Amino acid sequence: MRQLIPRWKERARQLETETYAVYLACRDPRVPWYARALAGAVAAYALSPIDLIPDAIPILGYLDDLVLVPAGIALVLRLIPADVMAGCRAAAQAGLEGRKPRSWAAAGAIVAIWLAAAALAVAWVVRTLRR
Repeated sequence: MRQLIPRWKERARQLETETYAVYLACRDPRVPWYARALAGAVAAYALSPIDLIPDAIPILGYLDDLVLVPAGIALVLRLIPADVMAGCRAAAQAGLEGRKPRSWAAAGAIVAIWLAAAALAVAWVVRTLRR
């Protein structure tokens, strides 16, 4: 078990660097538009300080961190040219020194999704109680 924890920490650091590299790639004009759009969405969600599924929810809370984000990054990596991605990885390693990027716009979008879901739930309850 002691050997497993350092490997997990290293994989988490690699995922953080890869996420930032995907963010940089979505801003590169050499990347096709569809890859840029998907890369922007994946990077925004991964860098958002708020999760769509809160971590406090058992099992499902970590599902996005453990499955959705890595799967999204893997898909994006298939769409981005290898030479562009290599440059973005180098820039990401240099750019991550001492700071963690955050996406407040994505956090706002997630809050909007939760508010819309709450409004729909309230409307459904009101409609159900009126019957």
